[in-house]
Amino acid sequence: MSRWWTEAVAALGDVVPLPLAALILLAVALLVALGWYFFPAWVPRRLPRFSLPRLRRPRLPRFRLPRFRRRARRARTEPPAVRLPAPRTPEPEPAGGLGPADRLAAEGRYAEAVRERLREMVRLLVVRQVVEPRPGLTVVELTEAAARTRPQVGPTLHAAGAIFSDLWYAQRPATAAHDRRMRELATDLSRELTGEEPR
Repeated sequence: MSRWWTEAVAALGDVVPLPLAALILLAVALLVALGWYFFPAWVPRRLPRFSLPRLRRPRLPRFRLPRFRRRARRARTEPPAVRLPAPRTPEPEPAGGLGPADRLAAEGRYAEAVRERLREMVRLLVVRQVVEPRPGLTVVELTEAAARTRPQVGPTLHAAGAIFSDLWYAQRPATAAHDRRMRELATDLSRELTGEEPR
């Protein structure tokens, strides 16, 4: 063992001077020590990847089976908060004396007639200063605001709002009975507010 070491050192001394070889060994040891101390900060997190470019393959259409979703049933504990139609300015009545709601009902457009009668009721409440004209007022808010000022009109407005909500938001078919009931409620509201029936 000692003879092999002596011969290896002598062969190295013939190529590189021994002081220079010792200096190189010292530098390598220092580099190893620094690498050991700072590991793994000097190791790259991602090694470079070399890959060949991919050939584009034509995309085939995907066939999917239709999905059927069940609609969640809403528990109707109270009337939904629906937007009221904005009250229109009074239109001049024709010579026959029929208003817009009566003309719509005569044409068989009962849902629109119900909406027009509700507009007339809202207009009457605003004119009598029972409620303030606010855009985006809902049926529930209208009933609560009017009932605070005039408690006797609460049931009438609640019934009218329920008919309007059923026809326009629950999409139930409108009939002449709905228009007749709405006309009766408009008459009741006018009687409660003014003491006289509308023309």
